[in-house]
Amino acid sequence: MIQLRFFATYRAAVGQKTVERDYDATTVGEVLAAVEDEWPELAGDILEDGEIRPQLSVLKDGREVTHMQGTATPVEDGDTVSVFPPVAGG
Repeated sequence: MIQLRFFATYRAAVGQKTVERDYDATTVGEVLAAVEDEWPELAGDILEDGEIRPQLSVLKDGREVTHMQGTATPVEDGDTVSVFPPVAGG
């Protein structure tokens, strides 16, 4: 079971901050693709050509995946994947 955490506009699209899913996924990229499939309103907002869109922050267990293996970062049962949309303001 993977815990998914959504913030800001993504939370609104999903309808809650945290959900748990048992995806048949072994990487962060596969998890994010499954998220886009499950919530079509997010399709194309998270991944672009199989990679995380620029300005997004995706964390696995509190660590930014771009500092790990990006979309190839392995996920296991019990991991938490957090998705933060771009933040604007000043």
